[in-house]
Amino acid sequence: APFGPGEGAAVAALPSVAVAPDAVEPGVCEDIHAPEGSTLAFHAYARGSQIYSWTGTKWQFTGPSATLYADAGGNGVVGSHYGGPTWELNSGALVVAEKHRSCDVDPADIPWLVLNVKRNEGPGVLQGVTHILRVNTAGGQAPAAGGSYVGEIRNVPYTAEYFFYRASMEAIVGAR
Repeated sequence: APFGPGEGAAVAALPSVAVAPDAVEPGVCEDIHAPEGSTLAFHAYARGSQIYSWTGTKWQFTGPSATLYADAGGNGVVGSHYGGPTWELNSGALVVAEKHRSCDVDPADIPWLVLNVKRNEGPGVLQGVTHILRVNTAGGQAPAAGGSYVGEIRNVPYTAEYFFYRASMEAIVGAR
């Protein structure tokens, strides 16, 4: 099992049906899309944890820790996702991004996001990526009950899909 006993049995399996970000169900996160004219560069499935630390009064998000897969079945490890937030592929290419927009789909799941890339390193499929979408999330929300002591760490299982986009040539030329 990808998670320990009692940890996120409902989110242990990756979604079997992908919702394409450009075909989001009407009325569901319509603001979660790549900029017009963007080109899909890469798509990965993530399975891991959202990490929280107890402050004494609330759970503070400290970062993600996830493995990126080539398919929804968890086959073909292609990279990792960690604090920054950073996505690093096995090839060494990486992107670091920041949240631009979010949308809550289900209170039990972390929000869907549009992220703007602020750093891009290395050659390959991530070269020139400007935006990332996190969609089809399951799990990952902060624990409902308080912690036992300040500094306690909780790893909350989650799954998601990440879509990496490059800007259109018109947008790149227009920005010069």
